[in-house]
Amino acid sequence: MTQVGTAEAPLRVAIIGSGPAGFYTAEHLSKRGNLVAHIDMFERLPMPFGLVRFGVAPDHQRIKGATKAFGRVAARPGFRFFGNVEFGGHVSLEDLRRHYHVICCATGAQTDRTMGIPGEDLGRSHPATEFVAWYNGHPDFRDCAFDLSVERVVVVGVGNVAVDVARILARTAAELEKTDVADYALEALRASRVKEICVLGRRGPAQAAFTNAELKELGELEGADLVIPAEDAALDPLSREALEAANDRTVSKKVEILQELARRPPAGRPKRLVLRFLVSPVELIADDRGNVASVRLVKNALFRADDGTLRPRATDVIEELPAQLVFRSVGYRGVPLAGIPFDDRRGVVPNVHGRVVSQETGEPVPGLYVSGWIKRGPTGIIGANKPDAGETVESILSDVAAGAVLQPPDPDPGALERLLRERQPDVVSFDDWRRIDAFEAESGAASGRPRVKVTSVQQALDVMRRAGRG
Repeated sequence: MTQVGTAEAPLRVAIIGSGPAGFYTAEHLSKRGNLVAHIDMFERLPMPFGLVRFGVAPDHQRIKGATKAFGRVAARPGFRFFGNVEFGGHVSLEDLRRHYHVICCATGAQTDRTMGIPGEDLGRSHPATEFVAWYNGHPDFRDCAFDLSVERVVVVGVGNVAVDVARILARTAAELEKTDVADYALEALRASRVKEICVLGRRGPAQAAFTNAELKELGELEGADLVIPAEDAALDPLSREALEAANDRTVSKKVEILQELARRPPAGRPKRLVLRFLVSPVELIADDRGNVASVRLVKNALFRADDGTLRPRATDVIEELPAQLVFRSVGYRGVPLAGIPFDDRRGVVPNVHGRVVSQETGEPVPGLYVSGWIKRGPTGIIGANKPDAGETVESILSDVAAGAVLQPPDPDPGALERLLRERQPDVVSFDDWRRIDAFEAESGAASGRPRVKVTSVQQALDVMRRAGRG
């Protein structure tokens, strides 16, 4: 058996997905000095970068700077990008097995978990990720409609995504005009009549998942007062005890910031952003048109579970909060990939250290790996995908050394490309993407913005062709 990973027999790697997990996996592989790897990355959209492009808030440009590092990975010898190519459509798992030694899935967590309460499917009740993808110019969501003529919005959840949604709703038009928010979203947000955004957390302030930096940012909005009721900022006895025992400076600082912001008097800005804790929606109440009119809430109390964590338990205190628009941000899950094992309960591909395993036997599936949220679930910030990808790559390299990867009958790089171009004439290369990227940046410079986003597949293809391709 020929040893792969050499100049004579390069390791052929297919990565499905072009977000942070995919690029970090490619980076780890390409930096191994004793390994020769040819890496092909497949992306359903013409635009790469996944969560960085379509998930990071438009007013967080610094985080989007990660794409520069990803661009350097794409420029390395042996890397190819195949955009506008759908796994399970233009290319199958069996196709990849014929041409690659290693197949790595890095597709993230693409759907929202549900709240599981009555009224969740009413009009004006939406998954937060749809709103995020809409204002970030995702082609699949550009035609979504959100009724911003209402006065009060409820955002369920206190993670960074929930806070992003609340912050974007609270921003002034002048603040948003400095970002790369999609043009159609900018127009809609300019016309917004929203006056109050209420963010709900089912546990206490010490358990809130947003970062300290994001919390501080909420207190610095030009057009909205941050309001935290004093009783919501106060720690319950169990949280106080847990915080003292843990001696966690980051969480202690979070509570300190929250309580300081709670004491700050309102400045009379046009909007209010209200943070509440220890409350859970139990029902969305409809108006006579089948749209959300109010949210029924239950007050929670924390208890210590058998595993030592603090969890919420409903009390008998109920209230009804008038609200006409709801965004649900209570967790995310991956979606199945054609032919690849999937744990539907957890919403991930079953794996051990990145090696995909059979659900029936628990044994590794040869040549198949995962990286990122589809591997471990939707936890951690973007940078957390780098060590996660490193773990997967260590498993890959161990299997390469043991000869435990696939032995494709046709590893010729040209064979797969010819197959793809027969099935999808509009394949987008990374050079093609650079043309689209340059167009966006030039359009943005003309209006003093980081970029003006291309937001449809057809527009991306048109820009690419006008810029010199095809």
